[in-house]
Amino acid sequence: MFGAIAKSIFGSSNERYVKSLDKVVAQIAAFEPVLEAMSDEELAAQTPKFRELLASGSTLDQILPEAFATVREASKRVFGMRHFDVQLIGGIVLHRGEIAEMRTGEGKTLVATTATYLNAIEGKGVHVVTVNDYLARRDAEQMGKLHNFLGLTVGVIVPNLNEYERREAYGADITYGTNNEFGFDYLRDNMKHERSQMVQRPFNFAIVDEVDSILIDEARTPLIISGPTDDKSELYMQVDAVVKQFVPEDYEMDEKTKNISLTEDGVEKAERMLEAAGLLVGSNLYDVENTQVVHHLDQALKGVVMFKRDIDYIVKDGKVVIIDEFTGRMMDGRRWSNGLHQAVEAKEGVRIEPENQTLASITFQNYFRMYPKLSGMTGTAATEAPEFYDIYKMNVVTIPTNVPIQRIDEEDEFYKNTHDKFGAIAKLIREKHEIGQPVLVGTVSIEKSELLSDFLTKEGVKHSVLNARFHEMEAHIVAQAGSLGAVTIATNMAGRGTDIQLGGNVEFRIEDELRELPEGPERDEAIARIKLEVAEQKRLVLEAGGLCVIGTERHESRRIDNQLRGRSGRQGDPGLSKFYLCLEDDLLRIFGPDTLFAKMMNSNLADGEAIGSKWLSKAIETAQKKVEARNYEVRKQVVEYDDVMNDQRKVIYEQRADIMDSETVDEVVVDMRNDTVNALVADACPAGSYPEHWNVEGLKAKALDILGIDVPLEAWIEEDGVDPELVEERIAAMAAEHMNAKMAQDDPAIWRQVEKSILLDRLDHYWKEHLSTLDALRQVVFLRAYAQKTPINEYKTEAFSLFERLLDQIREDVTRILSVSELRMPEPAGLPELPDFLTGHIDPLTGLDNSNDGDGSAFMPELFGTLAGSPQAAVGAGASGENPYADLPISRNAPCPCGSGQKYKHCHGALA
Repeated sequence: MFGAIAKSIFGSSNERYVKSLDKVVAQIAAFEPVLEAMSDEELAAQTPKFRELLASGSTLDQILPEAFATVREASKRVFGMRHFDVQLIGGIVLHRGEIAEMRTGEGKTLVATTATYLNAIEGKGVHVVTVNDYLARRDAEQMGKLHNFLGLTVGVIVPNLNEYERREAYGADITYGTNNEFGFDYLRDNMKHERSQMVQRPFNFAIVDEVDSILIDEARTPLIISGPTDDKSELYMQVDAVVKQFVPEDYEMDEKTKNISLTEDGVEKAERMLEAAGLLVGSNLYDVENTQVVHHLDQALKGVVMFKRDIDYIVKDGKVVIIDEFTGRMMDGRRWSNGLHQAVEAKEGVRIEPENQTLASITFQNYFRMYPKLSGMTGTAATEAPEFYDIYKMNVVTIPTNVPIQRIDEEDEFYKNTHDKFGAIAKLIREKHEIGQPVLVGTVSIEKSELLSDFLTKEGVKHSVLNARFHEMEAHIVAQAGSLGAVTIATNMAGRGTDIQLGGNVEFRIEDELRELPEGPERDEAIARIKLEVAEQKRLVLEAGGLCVIGTERHESRRIDNQLRGRSGRQGDPGLSKFYLCLEDDLLRIFGPDTLFAKMMNSNLADGEAIGSKWLSKAIETAQKKVEARNYEVRKQVVEYDDVMNDQRKVIYEQRADIMDSETVDEVVVDMRNDTVNALVADACPAGSYPEHWNVEGLKAKALDILGIDVPLEAWIEEDGVDPELVEERIAAMAAEHMNAKMAQDDPAIWRQVEKSILLDRLDHYWKEHLSTLDALRQVVFLRAYAQKTPINEYKTEAFSLFERLLDQIREDVTRILSVSELRMPEPAGLPELPDFLTGHIDPLTGLDNSNDGDGSAFMPELFGTLAGSPQAAVGAGASGENPYADLPISRNAPCPCGSGQKYKHCHGALA
């Protein structure tokens, strides 16, 4: 009670913090008259002036007011737009490493220019992270005009860039790109063999656009670079045939976690069928020899029962294409991990591609926590504020809107079933359509989009469907969703990145309608006509009530609902939002209090009748909070496990960097050799033991195998009665003498190159094997809970032991290769660029892939032979020397439309 009274008098802590920034805004405004009087050249000269101030000891905070004022003035001259005061506040929040929560339509892209400019002055690089390539290109191009005007360089990181282009883009003062591209470049950099091949600079400052989507929604799924393993297509098909004979009584499934397991009867049935198929060793499914079969059986069961066509994936051109659960987009080239994608391919009877082995991985949490300063902006972050602080140490600051919100948010309406609900939605849409009010409808899947589309067709309402099947046109469809009478059905509005402007979008209409019209009076006349039409349409739409947003059901996360709702009522425009729910919705069916809703609605509601109440809405919000809390725990668990790997990753990557930066690694090699000798002697001659208890033959054999020397151990024992320390010293001396003699035969410069190359090669080889082992450990460590042990503690203990073993293996293998192998030493040559490995953004618990940048869609034939399809077919397809797809906007890393199975750039795209 006292808290509420204090809040009403003094305002919330957020309001007080925002109000405290008014002083800085006033300081910024004080520079405006001086800057307005400057010429363009004088304004651009502000940048070198600021750099001189920083060099002389000034801080970024001290130059902030004048720097922000400079950006505001430059924006007026470049864009004709002056930053609002609330936009300056948002920029201050970003500069301070916090999250600016700003409503849709408040101009977040322009807000970021202030903090971006200020921090780029230092010359250490600023990364602006977006959710897709379209936004990265668009923002780099548009905001680049402002930054270039002020003398800063701008780069953009998108798929299909070569190493030189990437290095140049990262070398710019400001670099735009997607979270996936930044993360994968970091992993690729740490797989390279020369520092000069690396493209990224040391981390400095990052601004994450749609920060909730990137750091929350996608944070459960690590970025993974992988390569192929052996082909096991026959095994997948055999296991799939077995699984398709199961009935619901044979398994138990949990839709909340997408987990499924066999019952006791199901296990017996599986054992009989697998034994008959010759896939089982012995008769017990869970014998250690059957580990691989059990793994494939689990994945096939999940693929057949839990994953639904047209919801989780679609089949297109003979391929299984994943649907992103957050954006509803197709993710061409992305694959589920751990054999799940192969299980779904077997289920659908399409070509089965080989599995992949992890070569490098990192979570977004640990990637972004490497930035000394990290900030973000979004329209919806407050509901996840605790997680942002716990994981990233970032506070969420809610920035007030420039103009008060006029949108009306109506109460939810509940129906008994989907048919009644969609009938009511279609009726409302027809009513709004008839008065010219534009309608945006949010659905949760392709299936629901197409079902609603059928209802609207019956009602005779013209509409556009925006989902994974038509994602190429999404920006153009969204841009016109505010036109008079427009009806747009969208699978998910998160991260669409295009503002819905009432009356339509002038720029997109010009692009769509006047593409073929050359510059001249006729084009100018057409542009003027379009502007008048849009202005008139906007007047009519405002009279009709602005944009009407309809949600066809509640999402698991309140943020996604708020993102949809926030599309209406931008910059003080009128608007309306309303959600429709029914008992068959996933949220109510899986997480809702079944008895409460079932009794109330089934007994008391007639067909087609609706009920609406604040109490029911509150119950829904409670269910959403439960799901959000569960999802947070899952993400937190991912971080806990990756933190263990992250400590090890840092050691390996730092070791690689040290090796690459060193002119010579002979000291490292000598230390490795001495450690190996120490380990060999300690194993064969335990401290405090007598020579008669030593494993003499074993030590001699290992010394010959690993060190390339014949140790006269028996003679030493007979003559001197040596102790283990003396044995170690003598073997180390013999090994050093052997290596010195070997090195004397070759050019020292070439030998140094060979040592570095072998060190890096062995480091990478065993790190890859270690990652595979940790993946397997993670899959089984949860079983330790049955023995009253904490899985994460068990994982930490075993991971540490495995890492120690990894270091021992590297030391021993490097020593063996250098000591024993006959090395051919060619003249030093330039190292090739790192090949395109398969990249993925994989959920470690479910195998779901959440990548959305379209990169790495197939294996490189040069590296992996014919695994990705027939190279002969690909060559034949383009043999005519013509590219029929040259005019289409196809990503070079996307699958070629001809169906060869190759990347476009290796098939028809190679002709371009």
